[in-house]
Amino acid sequence: MEVFDRPPTYDTNTDTIVRYTAGEVRKRLLLYYSDGGRSSSLRISLPAGTYVPEFIFGMEGHEAGLQLEVSHESVLHDSGFEEQTAAPVLGPEVLPEVADSPETRIAPAWWSRQRTLWLAVAGVLVAAMAVAGTMLRHRQVVQQAAAIDEFWAPVLRDQYSIAICTGSVVFAPNNYSGVTTAGRDLDYTFVSMQIASAIAQVSDVTQRAGASAQLSSAATTSLTQLREHPVILLGGYNNRWTLRLLDSLRYHFASDREAILDRLSPVLVWQRDRSQPYASADDYAVAARFRDPTLDSWVVVLAGLGRNGTEAAAQFVTNPHYMDMLRSRIGKDFAGKNIEVVLKVSVVDGKSGAPLVMAVYAW
Repeated sequence: MEVFDRPPTYDTNTDTIVRYTAGEVRKRLLLYYSDGGRSSSLRISLPAGTYVPEFIFGMEGHEAGLQLEVSHESVLHDSGFEEQTAAPVLGPEVLPEVADSPETRIAPAWWSRQRTLWLAVAGVLVAAMAVAGTMLRHRQVVQQAAAIDEFWAPVLRDQYSIAICTGSVVFAPNNYSGVTTAGRDLDYTFVSMQIASAIAQVSDVTQRAGASAQLSSAATTSLTQLREHPVILLGGYNNRWTLRLLDSLRYHFASDREAILDRLSPVLVWQRDRSQPYASADDYAVAARFRDPTLDSWVVVLAGLGRNGTEAAAQFVTNPHYMDMLRSRIGKDFAGKNIEVVLKVSVVDGKSGAPLVMAVYAW
């Protein structure tokens, strides 16, 4: 009231001048007793939570000063909120001449050495954690790379040429997808940007394995041609070989509608929401790797109900992270088992999102 000219009822939350100034006094006292006033036999403190000063004499004053040096004094923020700590622990009262004894003078030096030691230990621990983190990330990258190699190993092992057989389409504006499957007698067939993306992704895998990719259209590819090389089939309803080779497997495409069915659980049906525009409806796909008795070779099928599903399936089998997850789920003999995975992919403005695993089957 007298120093700051404030009434007894002033709002301490909106006007923090008293608390702020008290905090400044505490800091000034701490600075003084940690420097020029280190050997003083008189200690003045302003404990947190009160504005009543304490006067401490003799040894207890010196010990209180040391305690203040290593404790967190109350911290005053501009907002006026005060973080409070425990009051200094005071020692027993002794004669004033004992306060400046050799034993008390070496205490700050001891603390300084201890602080340096702990800082060094902390530095070593931080460096060790950084090295461990780097090693862990490197190990994870190696494991993921091994998983994708294991998935493709049966198909690419000792092969110099791989057949990529893709479905092709022609424009059909009246259809839900805007296209229809191309027949062998049609000229100027094409593939969508999504299928082109899938071709690029699987071609990259084959090239890194040292094999060349031979691209062909499903409409004009014969059974004899498929038997010449291991084959990667792209596309669902626009690829007759996908429909034929998946027909006997657990997850396959329905013949009377566009849907993926589960042979062991007929109630499970994955299909697009036809009430949504084609470019906004979630798509579904089958990603499979199996040894086909008709071709007598390994086959990889990446087939969506629509083009977005096919692109997502290609992303799934060429991504080390997804392959590592799949290997963890299937367990041992990942490289030698037949595998089918049902995927879901969100579609926004015709763009494919990340693949989401809906079901997995291995035998």
